[in-house]
Amino acid sequence: MKRLFTPFTTNEIKPHGWLKDQLIIQAKGLSGNLDKMWPDVRDSSWIGGNKDGWERVPYWLDGFIPLAYLLDDDDMKARAQKYIDAIIAGQKEDGWICPCSDEQRKGYDMWALFLLLKVLIVYYDSTKDERIEEVVYRALKQFSKFNNQQTIFNWGHARWYECVISIAWIYARRPEEWMLSLAYNLEAGGMDHAKVLDYLKKPATEWTFQKHVVNLAMYLKADAVMSMLDNRNPEQKADKFLKFLQKYHGNVNEYFNGDECLPGTAPIKGTELCGVAEAMYSYEVIASMTKSTIWMDRCERLAFNAFPATVSEDMWTHQYDQMSNQPFCVGNGDKSHFCTNGPESHIFGLEPNFGCCTANFNQAFPKFALSTYMKANDGIAVTSLAPSSLSTVINGSNVMVITDTLYPFRDSVSIKVECDKPTLFTLYIRIPSFVKSAKVNGVNVKVGEYYALVQEFSSQVVDVKFEFETKLVKRGKMYAIVRGPLTYTLPVKERWEMREYERNGVERKFPYCDYYIYPESEWQYAIASTDFEYVENDEYKCAFSTSAPLCGIRVKVKKINWGLLDGFEYVPAALPKSVKPIGDEEEITFVPYACAKLRMTELPLLKK
Repeated sequence: MKRLFTPFTTNEIKPHGWLKDQLIIQAKGLSGNLDKMWPDVRDSSWIGGNKDGWERVPYWLDGFIPLAYLLDDDDMKARAQKYIDAIIAGQKEDGWICPCSDEQRKGYDMWALFLLLKVLIVYYDSTKDERIEEVVYRALKQFSKFNNQQTIFNWGHARWYECVISIAWIYARRPEEWMLSLAYNLEAGGMDHAKVLDYLKKPATEWTFQKHVVNLAMYLKADAVMSMLDNRNPEQKADKFLKFLQKYHGNVNEYFNGDECLPGTAPIKGTELCGVAEAMYSYEVIASMTKSTIWMDRCERLAFNAFPATVSEDMWTHQYDQMSNQPFCVGNGDKSHFCTNGPESHIFGLEPNFGCCTANFNQAFPKFALSTYMKANDGIAVTSLAPSSLSTVINGSNVMVITDTLYPFRDSVSIKVECDKPTLFTLYIRIPSFVKSAKVNGVNVKVGEYYALVQEFSSQVVDVKFEFETKLVKRGKMYAIVRGPLTYTLPVKERWEMREYERNGVERKFPYCDYYIYPESEWQYAIASTDFEYVENDEYKCAFSTSAPLCGIRVKVKKINWGLLDGFEYVPAALPKSVKPIGDEEEITFVPYACAKLRMTELPLLKK
């Protein structure tokens, strides 16, 4: 099946406005410095060191490479090349490329190979390095023989579809029958979560591969990547599966919880940062296969809410798990309220709980930036409305498209098209399903569809205007406030307590130390009125600023006795112990979800 939309590369897309600022913050934070200070990347076996030789370097490169090239940073490009050169130099004569001895091959979990091959393709898209095709070909050829002798296991078994990305890529360049055989053998031998739906309904009581949130987030794109090789529907099973997960384990950001495994819908059950990053990528892949706007709608909901909420404003620290009701980010000793994660999984730090998220969170924003435009057979699709530009060639004409906007913090988008000679093509503009109404150049258009503007372009500005509606969304026995793509939350004043120490040979030292965050304002409230007032702030610091949010909603609330989870000093109860008001009505400005690291998002609604 041919892709409906083809992704552009870092040579064609560049971030602008708040999105560029966010990538610069990321480059100055953990993403841009892990190779300087984190042993698992700095001293990795992938480059001849003695530390981790599995997923962590490929995870990091998967985000670091597009980040370097989107920002056109020569130093970062050179550091990326150092790793790629070392990895290529380590490939054996028979094609094996992972850093282990011949004797260790049988026990090596091939998930790291699947991930690395995807990284090499990302590098090729940015550099057109002529070595990459042969390296990928030889590695897959060797793996095909290896897979004929033994089945994949553990993470490779759960994430087999990730390998199909590189199989489809090499098959498009030099098709050979063994490549298709490898893809279908992987599918036949790999995990199919959709076949065990009844098993996935209940919260996990023990850790399992089947209920692991990151596996499930990745799995959403299984049919989409396989549809690059056959004619199956790329989204039907994924849509059904996602709605199932949202029903039994959903959270306020239209995603699903997983701290580390599926835990139910309670607002104090977290979701893992890796899962959010991988879900964004899955949505982006599916979005390239279909004209359904819902996948980029879902991607934006994560990109504007869940993802930036779980990294600090300077992007030097992150959580492993985030909670929608989170008035504390404080460890609870040896006692954890999470499903299968430890008691410090929600603190902000270098590698709380496990280090996988430290390496993997880097891909989310760079790949989101690369999904702002996609190539259509007859033109260009503006697939996400974040500020960015595209430079490409259509019918021999140099075409520049610039999206200028403060969306999602504002409701208008300006799309400027410049061609060096008049050129006929179609400009597809995604009109999200979460807007109440939309206009393009003053004309009403349908929501939840791509609006197709077919004309001869030379120099033109296309104005897009949305109408956002403030909604009270029912969440079990409680409610959340949503407006357009943003979830709003009651912010709790934060006191960050720094913790510098060393554990297992890994140093936590400012700015990559750990933090406990304590509340310094009241958090026990109920919504007292549905009369909401939307407000905007013209002071710009950064997109997800805690001190200067770009917008907010004034909400009337009353204090209640919410209480703590039994046996815990720093975890709120899943439901308030009483909804009887114990104070006068107050007005609090709720802020975008990602602008409050301490927050209460799902609240009871008082009866009139």
